[in-house]
Amino acid sequence: MNSTLIKSICIGMALTAAFSCSSKKREDSDNTIKQKEVTAKDILGNPAYQAISYEGYRAKSREIQPTVAQLKEDVKILHAMGIRLLRTYNVQFAHASNLLKAISEIKAEDPSFEMYLMLGAWIDCKNAWTGLEPDHDVESEQNEEEINRAVALANQYPDIVKVLAVGNEAMVKWATSYYVQPSVILKWVNYLQSLKAEGKLPKDLWITSSDDFSSWGGGGHEYHTEDLNELIRSVDFISMHTYPYHNSHYNPEFWRVPVEESKWSEIEKVDAAMMRALEFAKSQYDSVTNYMKSLGVNKPVHIGETGWATISDGLYGPDGSRATDEYKQALYYRLMREWTNKAGISCFFFEGFNEPWKDAGNPIGSENHFGLFTEIGEAKYAIWDLVDQGVFESLTRDGNPIRKSFGGDSEKLLQTVMAPPFK
Repeated sequence: MNSTLIKSICIGMALTAAFSCSSKKREDSDNTIKQKEVTAKDILGNPAYQAISYEGYRAKSREIQPTVAQLKEDVKILHAMGIRLLRTYNVQFAHASNLLKAISEIKAEDPSFEMYLMLGAWIDCKNAWTGLEPDHDVESEQNEEEINRAVALANQYPDIVKVLAVGNEAMVKWATSYYVQPSVILKWVNYLQSLKAEGKLPKDLWITSSDDFSSWGGGGHEYHTEDLNELIRSVDFISMHTYPYHNSHYNPEFWRVPVEESKWSEIEKVDAAMMRALEFAKSQYDSVTNYMKSLGVNKPVHIGETGWATISDGLYGPDGSRATDEYKQALYYRLMREWTNKAGISCFFFEGFNEPWKDAGNPIGSENHFGLFTEIGEAKYAIWDLVDQGVFESLTRDGNPIRKSFGGDSEKLLQTVMAPPFK
């Protein structure tokens, strides 16, 4: 597994280096380097621009915002592993604006440095997160302010912000705390497209919404509305989410070990299950593209979010689907990168670093452990080979050098791996 992962990542980094070299030109006798201006069209689907979801929270509360210096540390770590495109989720907090400031300062020091953003604007329904009954037919009055903040940042940092995403899982009906109707997302997408047409946003900025595959027509007929169809026509590309990890509990038929594999070794069972997980993700991707094409629309479809947690109790832990460990995350990461790179699909893998605030009351809750790095900067199994290659040499997170999880002991790691339950 490791040799394949090393090979695929090296190819990606080589492509990035090649593109960077070809995109620079000397402007004056001081050998000043000016970076080639690239657009979303150049970046999305280009394996030289690997994508990842990123928020830099270290603490158990988002009230403790990461500093610009901390965000710089993270950006340099992600850049070292070949990442060139980050996805953020909201502009309600200082995180996104500080991240843009951090990237801008790095670029001022090194004009050849490349890192771009898909900037998210959070969308809620009326009464979301208030303790009152959410009204899913009326949007929150705060949405307009959120969109305005996102527009301001896109105009302030046009060299970094290449995509605006309206809402995160804002239309999917299981998001019962806050989901809205597609008409709300359509309203704001059309508004942003009109700003582009009027020259009030960069003309090459791409507009989308990032949502569950079902919300994009890949699920049940309850999602197949004219507002959704019009939204599909209005966005510049579709950003869809797919999570075989969560479906190991909610839709486990693909996950469980069939009878014919019953005598296989534990690792062989896991390897086969992860191949089925890849096929599950592909099937959800195909369901979205097929629905889009049924409308006579043909535009890019990218994966705005997918990932695999490494620690869990409950539904995905030893007493549940047994989906959770670093070995499975590493396999999923490699398989998804290989497929999407070859297919010309951007894949915003979820996520760069663990975020302990997500399930602050339960330290071993899966939501805290989706990162490829732990919160203290340990590299998980998926990227151990990058540590071996020395790509993180001299880089730190909060003073911690980038070292392997499990102390680099693969035997110790494998002891945590459990095969899925039988069918």
